[in-house]
Amino acid sequence: MVEEELDVSVESEIKDTHFLFTQKTGKSKKLLDYDYKRCNGCGICIDICPKKAIEPGPLIEIATGLDAPPVIIDHTKCSFCGMCAAFCPVRAVRMTVNDKDILELSQFPHLDSRVVFNDKCLPCMICMKSCPEEAISVDLTFPKKETLAPFKAGKTGEITVDMKKCTLCGACAVLCPAFILVEKKAKADDLMPFDDLVVDKAKCDYCGLCVPFCPEDAITVKGDFDLEEIKKIAPKITGTIKVDDNKCTRCGWCEAVCPYDAAKVTKPFEGEIELLDEKLKGCDPVGCHGCFNVCPSKAWIIPKDKKIDVVKDFCTYCGACEKACHVKAIGVKRKSAKHTDVVDSAWANDWRKAIVALTSQERARPDVSRTLQVEKAQKKIEQAIVKPVIDLKFRKLVDERIEKLSSVLGNKQVRHVWERKDTQTALQEIKKRMKK
Repeated sequence: MVEEELDVSVESEIKDTHFLFTQKTGKSKKLLDYDYKRCNGCGICIDICPKKAIEPGPLIEIATGLDAPPVIIDHTKCSFCGMCAAFCPVRAVRMTVNDKDILELSQFPHLDSRVVFNDKCLPCMICMKSCPEEAISVDLTFPKKETLAPFKAGKTGEITVDMKKCTLCGACAVLCPAFILVEKKAKADDLMPFDDLVVDKAKCDYCGLCVPFCPEDAITVKGDFDLEEIKKIAPKITGTIKVDDNKCTRCGWCEAVCPYDAAKVTKPFEGEIELLDEKLKGCDPVGCHGCFNVCPSKAWIIPKDKKIDVVKDFCTYCGACEKACHVKAIGVKRKSAKHTDVVDSAWANDWRKAIVALTSQERARPDVSRTLQVEKAQKKIEQAIVKPVIDLKFRKLVDERIEKLSSVLGNKQVRHVWERKDTQTALQEIKKRMKK
């Protein structure tokens, strides 16, 4: 579809889960990319849009399984200001200007949040495996056992791991195939992605390389090796850790699970979330699961002593759960929003109004009180359907005919004729038997 006004054209296209809207002028090309599968329906874009070009979809139904866009963008109303893309907490909406992301352009204010790993980071496997959005990647670069101390079959010895010291960082499992991390699914009330560390003694030759390598001195090995010589060849834990900002929701899981205090998370919003006890009577967290499904932080849990609860430390106050709850048992209030500076421009006041709307959820828009309104046609009142009176005499006759017909249709000979598609003969046979 193409709409033209002077030298401006707007095109719309759908690719997989993406709704693509392109605005072209003589000076620029703006691409608005809405990934409806990434969208969790928080509605922030609806609150801040200056043109009311975004409307909510059926979020309650979507949260419980309906495959549909949580919001609908009317590109014919859109001014391509970029506010929805600048303030989307899950990056479901993105915009580029001349192929450059607006988050890289100073004239577009945006949410200012981040995840930073300091020099205490080993790095290790814990945060990568626990991240609910798989936004963290770790590349461990140290040399492995097979290159430093190749496996020698037939060696004997003893190896033990002190689990009181072990942090389950997983570095030893990367170093040597004799170590196996037992994985489990991390949850908001139990973030550790590993259950245990075990040793496959069939793959261990008791070389002792893991002893100086372990950052917690948790491994003890008895075998035929010189510890001082092993220390000379044992590697240091080295590598790089990266955060994919397109996936990261700033939930804080990595900061909470890290045993080395190496992660620092700055969230985009501060606020409050509460559960309304009176409304929770109608909550069915197992059957509904709506709040679990839309939460970008995976902060919802079902504890042993409650029907449902939320781990507030991981909440980003986006408000999607509040909109997805069909019993209205959740209340979310954003108190403040972290954002980059608003630069002086023709749109500066509109950007400031959008930022206010992030916490007030009320967008100041032009006064339209003097516009003409068309009265809606009144709904016609339909007459109630009257149930017909049943004549018991005729009802008895009908029941008798149905009973006789059922008996005839249960006859093998009649069914055989009918299955041969000899309809005329079958009907004659039915009439003959009905007269008996």
